[in-house]
Amino acid sequence: MNNRTEVREFLMSRRARLTPEDAGLTAGPNRRVAGLRRSEVALLADVSVEYYAKLERGSIAGASASVLESLARALHLDDTERAHLFDLARAADGIATSGRPRRRATAQAGGRPSLQWALEAITEGVAFVRDPYQNLLATNALGRAFYSPVIGDGGRTPNLARFQFLDPASRDFYPDWELFAEMCVGIMRSEAGRNPHDRTMQDLVGELSTRSETFRALWGAHNVRTHGSGTKRFRHPVAGELTLAYEELAITAEPGLVLLVYTAEPGSASAERLRLLASWGASEDTATERHRTAT
Repeated sequence: MNNRTEVREFLMSRRARLTPEDAGLTAGPNRRVAGLRRSEVALLADVSVEYYAKLERGSIAGASASVLESLARALHLDDTERAHLFDLARAADGIATSGRPRRRATAQAGGRPSLQWALEAITEGVAFVRDPYQNLLATNALGRAFYSPVIGDGGRTPNLARFQFLDPASRDFYPDWELFAEMCVGIMRSEAGRNPHDRTMQDLVGELSTRSETFRALWGAHNVRTHGSGTKRFRHPVAGELTLAYEELAITAEPGLVLLVYTAEPGSASAERLRLLASWGASEDTATERHRTAT
């Protein structure tokens, strides 16, 4: 993920999606592009055409905050896209997003006893820790039952992106598969913008691009997003249809890791199905423990 290439393709993709009418301009005759021209973006951002052309070629190093803000307004960037643009500019300047190198998140960090205790204290919702590479590092008991299709029988650390794009079971688990795919790639793109030299992310993107045509197309769209909060639908092989609200919380002790909690509306059918799933998960854990003890 070359920074100059990322900048160039991001700016070009944002320019291409805007029409003159979107920007309050008159289209005029003989347009050869559907989106804005470079000269129109330069006009809207109050910079010279030559300077904007330089930026769009990927030479964003040294761009001031005021110029970046003007570009964000001209291109109608949302908050996540604006943050991504600033991340790309910081990377071009050789500055980490936080102002210092971010520690690499590890599976050991997700398995810290106090963090696991905190997860297990959440008993009526699905709780799990995820790293920037979409690895599931830790879950609570209900999370293990909920993500049983992802976790499988063990082996390497379960990865939500690999499950999404490489496992056919994901299309059953996610009724809104296309929406989940776009979200997954958008979140990964935001993470990649913060640290474009991250070899682990580069390897994951390379693997998925090689093995999934859908991932490759979505990655090429340069759309970014944050997770935050919202509602998702799932189809669990044991619990059936579930509609769950989610909240994402940053783990300040481990930069890069996030805690996500899925909960159901109290009194809803999904809440009842989560309780049934919790009972099933407890029986599975008991059976596993008995087998371990016997062997």
